[in-house]
Amino acid sequence: MRRAIAALSAAALLAGTAACGANPPEAEGILNGESSQGVGAADLRQTLDHGLHDRLPAKNKASGTLVSANNGSFPPYEIAGSDGRSLSGASADLSTALSQLLGVKIEHVTVDGLPSLLTGIKADRYDFAMGPVGDFPERESANDFVDWVREFVVFAVPKGNPKHIGSIADTCGMKISVMAGGSAEDVVKSQSAACVQQGKPAVGVQSYKDQPTAILAVRSHRADGFFSSQAPLSYFVKQSGDDLELAGTGKANGFDDLYQGSVVAKDSPLRDVLLEGFRKLIENGTYNKVMTKWGLTANMLDKPGVNLAPRKG
Repeated sequence: MRRAIAALSAAALLAGTAACGANPPEAEGILNGESSQGVGAADLRQTLDHGLHDRLPAKNKASGTLVSANNGSFPPYEIAGSDGRSLSGASADLSTALSQLLGVKIEHVTVDGLPSLLTGIKADRYDFAMGPVGDFPERESANDFVDWVREFVVFAVPKGNPKHIGSIADTCGMKISVMAGGSAEDVVKSQSAACVQQGKPAVGVQSYKDQPTAILAVRSHRADGFFSSQAPLSYFVKQSGDDLELAGTGKANGFDDLYQGSVVAKDSPLRDVLLEGFRKLIENGTYNKVMTKWGLTANMLDKPGVNLAPRKG
């Protein structure tokens, strides 16, 4: 039995590249074809941990698979390929390492938006989301988060920042694109209400289901800025050449400390398996190699944690 598991672990090196779904047609060209430049196989290779494998839910040990849901491209963590099957990025690389460590294949499935992802995990349609997904107290009522990065929320704006967006407070009367169903959408909508209360124009909130389309709205001047996590926005700015820049960096922008991570159903035994898996990848240096390769050193944690979202009061 253990020999079969070891064979599966070796084969699982390919697990991080299997996916369904793709970037929308209008977003082609935004990612510039750099999605394949991940960490090499030798640096991701792991020794099967029989103890962690034995702690997996029975159905996953029986099937030899874990199904991880994503909601499309979230570079540089998750980059969905135009072929509708491939996935690359930091999360895909870490999935490859985790699959070998746990001795199961991780299959990536693209779903229609973040709400569908979270409800699908709660309903047991998917085993988990590799993420990272924003960890907030209200989301923890139905799901548990294994947090493995810290994030910041800023703006991507046209080069030169023509509307002079310095923070979320400067967006009254602006057209701001966000990810539908995400925490940034809630913050911008709250800011819009505050603008109206102050006698200023409301924020024109433009909600999109994926990152590439939201950033395209800025590049095509349909939006004045895209409000989202700094890591993917930094990636998009780099890819855009001279089209975009970041704005509102170093500001709270309506958020407390923001942690992001993998998502499982509430009290799932998979939670502690993933927690230990990430801890091992941090301790053996794999996490550092992946995060450094994808330009994410500023987002690294010294150790993973469960449900790290700060509570008010």
